[in-house]
Amino acid sequence: MTERNIRVEPIDRRAVEDQEVEIVERKGIGHPDSICDGVAEAVAGALARAYIDRVGKVLHFNTDETQLVAGEANPAFGGGEVANPIYLLIVGRATKRYDGEIIPTETIALRAAREYLEGAIPELEYGTDVVVDVKFGEGSGDLQEVFGEDGATVPMANDTSFGVGHAPLTETERIVLNAEARLNGPYAADHPELGPDVKIMGKREGDHIDVTVAAAMIDAYIADLDGYVDAVESVREYVLEVAGEYTDRDVDVHVNTADDYASGSIYLTVTGTSAEQGDDGSVGRGNRANGLITPNRSMSIEATSGKNPVNHIGKIYNLLSTAIAEGVVEEVEGIRDMRVRLLSQIGQPIDRPHVADAHVVTEEGVAIPDVEDEVIEITDEKLADVTEITRKVIDGELTTF
Repeated sequence: MTERNIRVEPIDRRAVEDQEVEIVERKGIGHPDSICDGVAEAVAGALARAYIDRVGKVLHFNTDETQLVAGEANPAFGGGEVANPIYLLIVGRATKRYDGEIIPTETIALRAAREYLEGAIPELEYGTDVVVDVKFGEGSGDLQEVFGEDGATVPMANDTSFGVGHAPLTETERIVLNAEARLNGPYAADHPELGPDVKIMGKREGDHIDVTVAAAMIDAYIADLDGYVDAVESVREYVLEVAGEYTDRDVDVHVNTADDYASGSIYLTVTGTSAEQGDDGSVGRGNRANGLITPNRSMSIEATSGKNPVNHIGKIYNLLSTAIAEGVVEEVEGIRDMRVRLLSQIGQPIDRPHVADAHVVTEEGVAIPDVEDEVIEITDEKLADVTEITRKVIDGELTTF
C-alpha cells in the first residue's frame, strides 16, 4: 500500500450529467484573457528552455501576471484599421543572472510573445496593432531556495495551495471544447473571415442544450452585410454539426446574439479579436487548466499559464489532478464521474501532497470498495511520476488554458 496520503470516497453530489442545469464556457485563443494566457505560457516555455540550454536546469521565474489593455479600431466592410494599438504588458519574476552569466530574459520574452501572437492571431500586426512590453523583477530568495538543490530528484512545493481536476467530460463540455478547437482549426483555415476570438457558452437544461457563440468576424474578408449574415449562419451550421457528434440530445446554436442588423451593430473586427476595441484581458481570468470554465464542477482559481513548470503548485497540481482523473476513468471500469483535489505544503516534495482526495460517482451496482484499490494505485503512479508533467509542459505537449 502506498505511503502517500491518498483518499477515495463517494462524491457528495450527483454526477454532472444527472444535474438539471449545466453551464460550460470556453474563451477561444483570440479572446483577450486567452491572449494573456497564451503569451504568458509561451514566454514561460521559452524561458524554461533557455535556462536549460544555458545553465542545464530551469531557474526560478513566473510570468503569470501578464495584462492586456484594449486598443481602438474602426472596422469596415472590405477592411478597416486599428486606430490605437493594443498594449500587452508581460509582468513577472525571472532569474537574470546565474553563476556569473547574464541571461537576456526580457529579450527572450519579447521574441516568444511575437512568435506566439503571429501564429495565434495572424491579422494582428506586431508592433503596430499591438505593442508588447515586459517588466521582470528578480525572484524571491527564499522561494529560489525552495525551488530545489542541485541533484534533487523531486522539487519542493513553492506554496501551500491546491489543484483540481475532473473526468470524464460531459457531453456539453465536449461540445464546447471541441467546437472552439475546430472553429479555430480546420474551419478557420477554410473561412478566413472568422477571427480567433471565439467564445462559446453551453447550457444544458434537462435534455436540451443551447450553445451560444460569440464569433469575431474579420472585415477584410466580408464585403457587405449580406456576406456577414452568411458568415454567421455558416458558423451556426458548423457548430450544430459538431455538437451532433457528441450528443443525441436536442441542440440549438445561437451566434452573435447581440447583433442588430437594422442599426448595423454587428461583431465586425479588423484583427479578429475584441481586444482591438475595449475588451481588456488578464492571465487566469478565463479557462482553467483543462481548457474550460465549469461552474458545475469544483475548480481552482489559480492561474495556470505562465507559472514555472518545476515546482509551482498552481500549475503542476491543476495539470496533474486532471491527468489523474483522466487516467482513472480510462483504466477503471464502473466510474461515471471523478474529481481529484491535490493539496500541497510549501517546502514539501511535490510528489507527496498533503492530501490527494479522489471523489467518485460509480455506476449502478459498483461500490467504492470495488474500485478503491485501482484508483489509489493509478493516483500513486501519477504522483510518483509528477516530474513528467514538467517535461511535457516545457516540451509544449500540454496546454494550460
